[in-house]
Amino acid sequence: MKSVLRALRIGRILLRYRLDALLDGTAAERWLNLMRPFVPRASRDVAALSRGARLRLALQDLGPIFVKFGQILSTRRDLVPPDIAVELALLQDRVAPFDGQQARALVERALGRSIETAYASFDVTPLASASIAQVHAARLHDGREVVVKVLRPGIERQIEADMALLKAVAALVERTHPRADKIRPHEVVAEIENTLAAELDLQREAGNASLLRRNWQDSPDLYVPEIIWSHSAETALTMERVHGIPSDDIAALDAVGIDRKALAAKGVRVFYQQVFRDNFFHADAHAGNIWVDPNRKTDPRFIALDFGIMGQLSSDDQYWLAENFMAIFNRDYRRIAELHVQAGWMPAHIRIDELEAAARAVCEPYFTRPLSEISLAEVLVKLFRTAQRYELTLQPQLILLQKTLLNIEGVGRQLDPQIDIWAVAKPVLEQILRQRYSPKRLLTEFKKRAPELITRAPEMPRLLHAWLQQQVQGKHTLAMHSEDIRALNQTLHNLQRRTVSAILGVGLMIVAVVLYAQDAGGPKLGGLPVATWIAGIGGLWALLAAWPRR
Repeated sequence: MKSVLRALRIGRILLRYRLDALLDGTAAERWLNLMRPFVPRASRDVAALSRGARLRLALQDLGPIFVKFGQILSTRRDLVPPDIAVELALLQDRVAPFDGQQARALVERALGRSIETAYASFDVTPLASASIAQVHAARLHDGREVVVKVLRPGIERQIEADMALLKAVAALVERTHPRADKIRPHEVVAEIENTLAAELDLQREAGNASLLRRNWQDSPDLYVPEIIWSHSAETALTMERVHGIPSDDIAALDAVGIDRKALAAKGVRVFYQQVFRDNFFHADAHAGNIWVDPNRKTDPRFIALDFGIMGQLSSDDQYWLAENFMAIFNRDYRRIAELHVQAGWMPAHIRIDELEAAARAVCEPYFTRPLSEISLAEVLVKLFRTAQRYELTLQPQLILLQKTLLNIEGVGRQLDPQIDIWAVAKPVLEQILRQRYSPKRLLTEFKKRAPELITRAPEMPRLLHAWLQQQVQGKHTLAMHSEDIRALNQTLHNLQRRTVSAILGVGLMIVAVVLYAQDAGGPKLGGLPVATWIAGIGGLWALLAAWPRR
């Protein structure tokens, strides 16, 4: 019943913001038409908004699940029209706060002690409020200023209900959308679910912040607040309070004399270092979460906040992505095509020369402009959109990275509209790759794995001897584990059984014919010759054996 009511509310919001046109020709169009007479007409202000703005406002009304869905969808500019993608990128999770006294009670329950015991003071008026949690100022008994983040009451139940609905929508898209195999709706929904699960565990967020702080300890480029572990739990988190200027408040930055050009270049370098040096990057890097230290003017420094969404890549993805970036920087279109196929992002039957020509057609027009005017994010989006024609498969594990790249480039352009992102990023990436694949790094990795190698070493002579013996005696067997091979093996097994059954059935029919010929009908059973019964059984057996199985 709750799911039905939730679906009805979603329908009402879509109609209120006049988004029903986006669903024309889909399964939802019929029931939206039934609801239309019961929904007030859109106000003149709403009707005057663009479709992207109306969609953004509707998602904000629908709650945290749909806000996250819109944020992730904003990175898929190969699937979403540009005007809608730009609006969805503005989603910031800003919602009305819940009661401060209730927040106080929730913190006490999470920490297992009274507010007076835990803090010298606790402000019940929130500093900030988002769709999943809100933040309150407090002071520890030792005088340190801190902030306390507490989850909204009942947020887990709301997210659970919305996820069930979103999974149902994904199943519908899977069945009906002609490009479902490329969009991979179930994987996208799973990515949203994982992201939200991480945000609902504040202990996990504290661990993320602690690791990021360790990676950037004493850095002149990025500051990460300290976690107060003695005052943190799954549903309440306490950290050092910091003061800064949001990175998009250009007037405030200029007022205190921040060197915006230096700051913009640092933002690009920090992004590439997080992704390719540390393999641990802040994946929600909008201006509300990225502040600027007002006390450092000529050598500016960013301050990171909100560590619920962090990204990591596998070693393979790191390699393929870094090589793709370098290929784009060097205008090596053949390499771009080869990398997409080698990484498994595109099927092996795609012709490399055709993909190379398509990449060249996308990228070359950009290189006629000054590098400071080229958007790396825009180039990547165009490449993805072109690759759709060549059966590109969506990589859910790269969604957060693409979203972060778009955010970082947006912040950099705001700080310094003339920033040459390519000139800043290329030497950083080249240096990281040199260090990653240097003899020193390989030796370090070897030392790290030395205990494992030493543990396995005594087994190697015996295993090598056994393998060589198999080769000499011709007894080597190949063990293959594949669903397709198992299915093929089962099909052959069934076919073999059916063939044997058919042969037996036909054999019985032949026996019957011989008996009938020798005895001119022979003895009878139930008024019919026994030979006739044998022939009938044999014929039925052969027919059943030949009948196709499903």
